[in-house]
Amino acid sequence: MKEKFMIEDTCYIDSKSEYAVSLTADCLGSLIRQFRGRFEELVILCIGSDRVTGDSLGPLVGSMLKKERLQGVTVYGTLEAPVHALNLTETLVRIQNYHPGSLCIAIDASLGTKKHQGYITISQGSLCPGAGVSKNLDTAGDICITGIVGPAGRFSQLTLQTARLSAVFGIAERIAQGITMTCQGDSYKAPVEESAWLPACSWCRSPKSDEIFWA
Repeated sequence: MKEKFMIEDTCYIDSKSEYAVSLTADCLGSLIRQFRGRFEELVILCIGSDRVTGDSLGPLVGSMLKKERLQGVTVYGTLEAPVHALNLTETLVRIQNYHPGSLCIAIDASLGTKKHQGYITISQGSLCPGAGVSKNLDTAGDICITGIVGPAGRFSQLTLQTARLSAVFGIAERIAQGITMTCQGDSYKAPVEESAWLPACSWCRSPKSDEIFWA
């Protein structure tokens, strides 16, 4: 299995790879640079609930990032104060009111194909929280990062409930470390060429060969 590849405009990174952290930082930093000069601060919105193991990926990432105290970065969604279906709209309004002109990175658990379980995905655009379990929630983020915690299917809710905590924690840890590396290095502030964030990749798949469903 490849450590990193592209499907459409989404970067897939194997969280078990020894290069997962640096690959995550590179992809994220390059994508943030596409917004260079158009934002004043970073807001990281970590979506999910600690009541469901698979859905706890977002709050885990949020709690890890809070401990880093990253300069110029505001984190919403932790194990202590999760952002979930019941308070997502309220949180988005708060971000709009208190952080105008910010770039929002939304993070959530997702379900995908079995062969991509354990992968991190990074892409430009909003994510749709709850889509994987048939919930119609507000879209969130200018950039989205997900961790694929299980296969999509008829039993998506059960998949989230029975996901192994050690696996979810491992993905969350790689995401948090990648974000920390990006923000501490300030590499995303450097000039960037158009579409430079899309890595040259000989193993890209067909745009329709895979689907992600947000938890």
